[in-house]
Amino acid sequence: MNIYLPLKLLITLLFFGLSYVANAQSVTPKDSLTNQLDEIVINKEKKTFTNSNGNIKVDVANSVYNSIPNPVDLLSKLPNVLVSSDRENISVVGKGTPLIYIDNQRVGINELNALSVNDIKTIEIIQNPSSKYEAEGRAVILITRKLSRKEGFKTDISETASFKKNFNNYLGFNSSFKKNKLEWKANFNYNRLNPWENHSIAYQIPQASIISDYDVSATTYRNQYVFGAGIFYKINEEDYLSINVNGKRQSDTFDINTFTFNQTQDEINNVFTFSDNASDKNFINSVVNYSKKIKAIDTKLFAGFQVSNFNQHLWSLVQNSFNENALELSQNRDQKFNVDVFSGRIDLEKKFKNEINWEYGGLYSAAKSRSDYDVFDYQKNENTVFSYNFKEENLAAYSQLSGKIKKIDFSIGLRLENTNVSGKYSTESNVMIDKNYTKMFPKAQFSFSIDSTKSISFDYSKSVSRPNYSSLSMIATYINPYFIYGSNINLGPTFMDVISTAFQYHDKSLKFTLYQNKNPVYQDFVFDSQGNVLTFTEKNFQKESGYNIEFTLPFTYKIWTNTNSLIFATNKIEDQSAVFNSSRTYLYYYSNNTFKLPKDFTFVVSFWGATKQKEGVFERNAKLIFDLSLAKTFGKNWNCTLNYNDIFKNTIYTERFTINTISSRARYLVDANEVSLTLRYSFGKIEDSEFKEKSVNENENRIR
Repeated sequence: MNIYLPLKLLITLLFFGLSYVANAQSVTPKDSLTNQLDEIVINKEKKTFTNSNGNIKVDVANSVYNSIPNPVDLLSKLPNVLVSSDRENISVVGKGTPLIYIDNQRVGINELNALSVNDIKTIEIIQNPSSKYEAEGRAVILITRKLSRKEGFKTDISETASFKKNFNNYLGFNSSFKKNKLEWKANFNYNRLNPWENHSIAYQIPQASIISDYDVSATTYRNQYVFGAGIFYKINEEDYLSINVNGKRQSDTFDINTFTFNQTQDEINNVFTFSDNASDKNFINSVVNYSKKIKAIDTKLFAGFQVSNFNQHLWSLVQNSFNENALELSQNRDQKFNVDVFSGRIDLEKKFKNEINWEYGGLYSAAKSRSDYDVFDYQKNENTVFSYNFKEENLAAYSQLSGKIKKIDFSIGLRLENTNVSGKYSTESNVMIDKNYTKMFPKAQFSFSIDSTKSISFDYSKSVSRPNYSSLSMIATYINPYFIYGSNINLGPTFMDVISTAFQYHDKSLKFTLYQNKNPVYQDFVFDSQGNVLTFTEKNFQKESGYNIEFTLPFTYKIWTNTNSLIFATNKIEDQSAVFNSSRTYLYYYSNNTFKLPKDFTFVVSFWGATKQKEGVFERNAKLIFDLSLAKTFGKNWNCTLNYNDIFKNTIYTERFTINTISSRARYLVDANEVSLTLRYSFGKIEDSEFKEKSVNENENRIR
């Protein structure tokens, strides 16, 4: 950390130096002689966090969060949101994997990463979404993009220099243009990244008398291009047409170094595994939306379709050294994965004069993926080649009625979904996976206003969570001669029942949630006794149940604005093949402290953590993470932000569990300790922006 001290001192001096120059330039002799009052501007301080019945809304555009270079890192700093160690999965405390929406458009991790943070206005964490947010998921992260109201053009240019274990650089352009009824938006980001990762797993297989552990680390050299463009045409005051395309292209080269100790009965081996790897990941998404007001029946019609493609190519050349001998070629691995998704939907909305709103519609989606596996084994001198094809179709219809009767706000909805799934190897005629099921998903919400400061609400929902498409592929990652990370083509959906109640007093809330999940997906071990290889994968567990007590407690005192979130959670995961230890209540806590300082400085101290978690099958470590931010604005065009993340290097995940008689202890180190400096310059204007988009593909979060 000593290498950062001169840098931090230099940047601090830079802040105050630029502030002095900016203030000096703002007053001239001419200004001092001018007594004319040109205008009066009344500024109302915007809150970064607002709370409504436990649903937290974050003002990103007007806070230090707009300087974070990518959306996943931004979400990791928000209350109740957790990001996995590999940055590929997002969860909400006590809710599991949320749905992610951008301007009411359902998206996944790929499109989230294709979004420019500079284009985000607000993020809302919705704890109990209504049926309009589809059947999948117990929580929603709703991202709203900026919409300027001034005609013309606006462009933002941002540069972020990030110092972790290695140097990372983020360069971004975000532009919009509007003339009369036509509006155009575009963004382009080039990121040169060098992420580092490390993890280790120690495990025992008693039935085979195996004791083993490995430690693996890798540094990736990554070129990442994020792009997007869209056109919105306002036909008249009620009707519009929009077309949007966005995507991400990413190329990685990385060496993986693994040190392994393995004891099988009396045989002991110390193995060094070196693999040379190259990976390409490409994502493209296209959306066409059309909205029209049918005046004859006073109904709003929305129709649209969406086409997405994600493809990945992973190549690896693996070498092993046993007991300090020379490296020998082990495997040449060439794997490809491609998924295409099409969806189309129709939504109708009719508002009645008595504040009743009726929404109904339908959706059809189809996904088709292919996994190609080509591995040459040098020791056996044999080549293994196969292809796996997967298809899924979803047909859904829904109806929802919402409104207000006296002091009661209500929303009642029902969704009916039919899912048809099939999977087979291309060389075989028999279908391995053949599922066809129809389910109903009711949702209901009632809110009672006690008086102008207090309210109480009740919610019930039944929802589903389906595995992402790459989890249903045949892609596998080689770690060492004894251990492989694999996938599971037999994964099925998880069905969830949730009931909750919340009490709100001013901006503070207390919420109680009770839930039960059938067939939740968690880690699994599969041991091949013939090849002496252990595969780490996922499976559907028997059940999961628990409850949460949530406190959201914001307050403001002079220059200090504070937001606190406390969640007491009890989660019990059970399965016949796993050892059930104990289930205990743990505490998740989050605190954000923002200080508005003179000369347009903003200082933020935030921290989050959790006590030790015992969830039946799984046991996880306690955490405490501290972040600091200092932001300064210079006039209307320049913004500078200094971030210091994970200042005590505590982003470490550990996990213990025993399943299929195999016990394991895992440790993941995350490259989160970071000093970053962001500079942003804005110029131009937009007037009367009307850009809109709506969800078409409800399964887009599974495209990875």
